[in-house]
Amino acid sequence: MSIRVPVETVKATVKQAFLNLGLTEAQAEQCAEIHTESSLEGIESHGLNRVPRFAEYVQKGWVDIKAKPELVGAKGAVENYDGHLGIGTLNATFCMDRAVELAKVHGIGCVALKNTTHWMRGGSYAWQAAQAGFIGISWTNTESCMPMWGSKKPGVGNNPFCIAIPRKSGPIVLDMAMSQYAYGKLGVYRLAGKQLPYPGGFDKDGNLTSDPGAIEASGRILPTGYWKGTGMAIALDLAAAAMANGKTGADMDREGRGSCTGCCQIFIAYDPYLFGDEEEIQAKFDDRVAAADATEPDHEGGHVTCPGERTAATRERNLREGVVVDEQIWQQCLDLAAGKMETKDISSACVLDNMQEEEKK
Repeated sequence: MSIRVPVETVKATVKQAFLNLGLTEAQAEQCAEIHTESSLEGIESHGLNRVPRFAEYVQKGWVDIKAKPELVGAKGAVENYDGHLGIGTLNATFCMDRAVELAKVHGIGCVALKNTTHWMRGGSYAWQAAQAGFIGISWTNTESCMPMWGSKKPGVGNNPFCIAIPRKSGPIVLDMAMSQYAYGKLGVYRLAGKQLPYPGGFDKDGNLTSDPGAIEASGRILPTGYWKGTGMAIALDLAAAAMANGKTGADMDREGRGSCTGCCQIFIAYDPYLFGDEEEIQAKFDDRVAAADATEPDHEGGHVTCPGERTAATRERNLREGVVVDEQIWQQCLDLAAGKMETKDISSACVLDNMQEEEKK
């Protein structure tokens, strides 16, 4: 069951939980802001819901809260960093900041990050670039959590990809996993006792289903576009590992340290006015979005929107009425803030963990 909690209370609670984990004041403030913003904008699956998992990973030693990204190579508009298993959100924010700074000089900036940890909501960093006035592109590789098309066992990550367009009348931001639903979204529906709006994977008997719990149990999440989703996923994995000179999803599988521990991430910022003036480019953005939004809805009373357009409205409503949180997750956050540090992630399945448990039986 979901409840609404004032945004100030959410942030203060999460910040205290992070302080109790040993983060510095500055780290706790920035991390709490990122998690709270995600839930505030309607992405609770990778906002508040990820706090217990982060706490669990810190206590396991899978996230080093003292680590900082280290520059290991630079050539022109491209830089390569080692994240040293530091806090994923802070590493990612730093790297997109660097990509933007490089783009200010070169027109484009690319930062490849290896040996980092889960970045939570990937779209945060594309938004970060757009808010700085740049086209932002980012993606990550992950441990295997999705079957290759034609397989019934996970063999590739769902490797989220994000792109943001800095439209002044409202950024267009796509943040998508290569699966029909991210595991975090499955968890949101399972905890709420709801079925998915559309089939999202297969159960253990190979039947296409909208039951989130059955999909989590089988590990057979549905790739976006069927074979196209797994094809894109393997390409993103290989590109990230090559660009960062870091681990592939197969390497993470062999190490077996949960979700995204040791992953590679890519951050690109591009100056949209490199070959056109601002007025011209913004007019293109507005014209294209208006044409898409004006297409006929598939049902009476429907409204067509481009990705990211509903974010502002969601944010305003949640600021006014309170952030939507799952009661069980909220209790976990309250416990962490009260110093009760034993916790377990209930918000989403880590398929790699599930597979390892099955092998032990």
